[in-house]
Amino acid sequence: MSPSVVQAKVMPAPASLFDMDGTLIDSSAGLEGAWEAFKETYPHIDVPHILEGAHVYRYSCPFFPTNHLAGSQGVRTMDNLRDHCGITDPELLESEAIRFEQTIVTSASAKGRPGIIRLPGVKEAMNALTSRRHLPTPSWAICTSSTNVYSTLALTTSDIPIPDVLVTSETVEKGKPNPDPYLLGAKLCGVDPADCIVIEDSPNGIRSGLAAGCKVVGILTSHSRESVEAVKPNWVVQDLSK
Repeated sequence: MSPSVVQAKVMPAPASLFDMDGTLIDSSAGLEGAWEAFKETYPHIDVPHILEGAHVYRYSCPFFPTNHLAGSQGVRTMDNLRDHCGITDPELLESEAIRFEQTIVTSASAKGRPGIIRLPGVKEAMNALTSRRHLPTPSWAICTSSTNVYSTLALTTSDIPIPDVLVTSETVEKGKPNPDPYLLGAKLCGVDPADCIVIEDSPNGIRSGLAAGCKVVGILTSHSRESVEAVKPNWVVQDLSK
């Protein structure tokens, strides 16, 4: 993200609400490993088809072609496992979601994969914001569709500071594209949603931010410009370094 966008939009905002996967980190290598592992338990799943709708980043993962778009990106892991694996029992769904996301972390560096890494511009953005992450008056938060266990592991692994306000799948009744994650993020930061800037890569996430009444920066790390512009974010940039 260029200085003009960071300085004019994100930095001065009373609160900046970041998505995680596809916005701050690249976990696509781990997603491949996790779905391969889950096929052993759920042999009916079509892994290549699922990966076409998973987080796919243009920058750092050599395992996927860049024309794969993330149709299910921004959707909670439990919802994906319900849809693809056919899990309906609530307790099993919750435990399998945790297992799946732990497998993303452990498999991301296996078989020569690059691991979970920061996307372009994230290190610089976090350096500028890290001291402003603490309650009672944080000026930024992370609002993700992932579980708390995975989010903590992934952020720690990729050397991204964990903000005091971390909205995860367990903390909202309805995930993206519903407005709940960003409404809660704004509330916990003590800021009106209209005064928040959301930074998102997925159409579902952009819809969530807009539905919450926030202004949204759409970044092009996992989707085509056409699919991002179609949901009408307020600004579109290539990534956090632009």
